[in-house]
Amino acid sequence: MFDGLKEKLDSFTQDAQEDVDDAIDAEVEDDPDADAVDGDGEDAPSGDRADGEPLAGESTGDGSDTDGGEAVEAPSEAVDSESEPESDEEDDDGRGLTKRAKLFATGKTVIDEDDLESHLEELEFALLGSDVEMEVAQEILAGVEENLVGETRRRLSSTGNLVRDALREALYDVISVGQFDFDERVRAAEKPFVIIFTGVNGVGKTTSIAKLARYFERRGLSTVLANGDTFRAGANEQLEQHARNLDKKIISHEQGSDPAAVIYDAVEYADANDVDVVLGDTAGRLHTSDGLMDQLAKIDRVIDPDMTLFVDEAVAGQDAVNRAREFDHASEIDGTILTKADADPQGGAAISIAHVTGKPILFLGTGQDYDDLERFEPERIVDELIGEE
Repeated sequence: MFDGLKEKLDSFTQDAQEDVDDAIDAEVEDDPDADAVDGDGEDAPSGDRADGEPLAGESTGDGSDTDGGEAVEAPSEAVDSESEPESDEEDDDGRGLTKRAKLFATGKTVIDEDDLESHLEELEFALLGSDVEMEVAQEILAGVEENLVGETRRRLSSTGNLVRDALREALYDVISVGQFDFDERVRAAEKPFVIIFTGVNGVGKTTSIAKLARYFERRGLSTVLANGDTFRAGANEQLEQHARNLDKKIISHEQGSDPAAVIYDAVEYADANDVDVVLGDTAGRLHTSDGLMDQLAKIDRVIDPDMTLFVDEAVAGQDAVNRAREFDHASEIDGTILTKADADPQGGAAISIAHVTGKPILFLGTGQDYDDLERFEPERIVDELIGEE
């Protein structure tokens, strides 16, 4: 899944990290504080003297100074607090710090923007070439730059690779938008919980409904299916076949009936029979199909569903992103299911949709079987895309 994008991101992180390492090494060499620590982690003396001979003005320990003047009381502290060596100037093994380790002692480093400019251009081409929406690509680039460029950057410990960790954070920020606990929301709501599915024709809405019926069954929740796609010939047969396979109740009317009436009847059935969840199919439509969009508006008025999910194919890339945006404008959605994610080498839709709609991706369809439905977990997805060295 998303193998093409993985390769591009890996190439970026490796190339950029090499230049960042070179820049840090050069910075350490130019850091005067780094040279103030010798190989044993101790301050070097400020002047030469013979063994055992105090420096000029230094106390001999017997209360007199070396110039024969009046006795000078030794200070209560040999050095002030500002000149004391830092406690973290020794590593866990007691070995002396290298110059590079000293720079990282505070967990911070400075990276020059010039060191990253060409690599950020490489990353931009990689993202756009993987169907990531332009606005989202720019957001990722800004996130990487913010994480790496500036006065200081606290190092992350997950991989030890500054660029890889900066990219991980930037990707997570754009794909985790709006995430919520789907299972908890369904369980906590008053029953029946009504979910409406919408999107263009042929992207896997009906199959996704069947998969969610199995998903809920495995979590101890009962479901009833409602065929609100009264526009398309054969829609009843398709959903009825899934209902038979899964041993689920289906509510349907004849072709041309009012979709809102079908879903209303399903809600009434669920209420009378203590069914937990109503899964309502609707006809595939474009956002420009005024009549069909009016149907969705009527369903919202009559049913007031608890959740509306937009379904599209991950392999549709930028088209899926544009459709998600338009559907959310026309009939507000609560989240997205991306089908055929297992066949998508690019990942552009998975990265972009949540950011452009402000609504989360909730599930990925990863095959044809009823169990081939995965919760969309942003952290896991980012880890799969970025990986570790």
